Amino acid sequence: MPFITLDDEASLKAALADPTGQLRGLDRAAIDEVQRAPNLLLAIKASVDLNPRPGRFLLTGSANLMTLPRVADSLAGRMKVVRLMPLAQAELHGKQPSFLEQVFAGKPPRSVPATVGDSLMERVLAGGYPEAVALPRKHREDWHLDYVDALIQRDIHHIAQVEQLNMMPKLLRVLAEYSGQLANYSRLGSMLGMNQVTTQKYVGILENLFLLHALKPWHANTLKRLVKTPKLHFLDSGLLASLKRIFPEHLRRDKSPLGPVLETFVLGELLKLASWDADRYEFSHFRDKDKNEVDIVMENSRGQVVGIEVKAAASASGKDFAGLRRLAAGCGDRFVMGLVLYDHEYTLSFGDRMYVAPISTLWA
Repeated sequence: MPFITLDDEASLKAALADPTGQLRGLDRAAIDEVQRAPNLLLAIKASVDLNPRPGRFLLTGSANLMTLPRVADSLAGRMKVVRLMPLAQAELHGKQPSFLEQVFAGKPPRSVPATVGDSLMERVLAGGYPEAVALPRKHREDWHLDYVDALIQRDIHHIAQVEQLNMMPKLLRVLAEYSGQLANYSRLGSMLGMNQVTTQKYVGILENLFLLHALKPWHANTLKRLVKTPKLHFLDSGLLASLKRIFPEHLRRDKSPLGPVLETFVLGELLKLASWDADRYEFSHFRDKDKNEVDIVMENSRGQVVGIEVKAAASASGKDFAGLRRLAAGCGDRFVMGLVLYDHEYTLSFGDRMYVAPISTLWA
């Protein structure tokens, strides 16, 4: 299959100047960074309408193509979208995980041997971008920051009109400090002199570049006093750690900064596992007006619910299950399991359908 990358200036100029001519004679092709030449999509549509055989074109890009109006208009119903996230721990270490299958069957996950302590911390701080993981630790921060700069300078204008492009790196830094917290666009914007509407728009652009994930609030008719604000997470824990300048030597003295990064890491791993599964999953967070909360709520297509709380500590107690028990009460029979994932090697029961388990059960 011919490969065309629109990072190449000659290919980009040809695609912009004569998109139909660029495809002439191609029965099949892989086209990278296709968002850089939106006119090419109309030519692809015309080619596919003439020959609708599946699999003729593989389109890749570093932005969410389905947010581009021309893609939605021209290729809707003609394409299958596969979202590629950074590599999961299972991929990096040759594992065949069964985490989702186990927990939704009501079976506590087990990890033998568990990955704990410095080994776990190293995985969290490395993240899942293939290029960054392959680098020595001291070079990863530079790679992450260069990657973000390249996305902002090269790709943002292909997907949206941004009047204050210079504010995007600053916004990312602010978002890194508030990762895992409720989205307060007014407060975030005030730190940069931007209004709420502009801040929310720019955050949406960063989502479309696959840097952020807005975790929606869980809701149920049986519970009335629920917070209805999404939480903002980065999609890669390594990128978040680099933006926050968190290094292993710092965490050995003080682990308190690890919490939000670890939560990002766990959410990312779960999203990756779900993307491979035949079932469909909805992800959300739970928080009520009494500040009972659950970091991550997963719901499958049958309406079954599993709640997950993330702890950077190596111990757990009954109070860590307060939010999970509140969630269980709101779900009734739909609630399958509440899990506290922590930095330890044992899986233990904390009562009816409640367990603590090692974080590494995600890829065991």
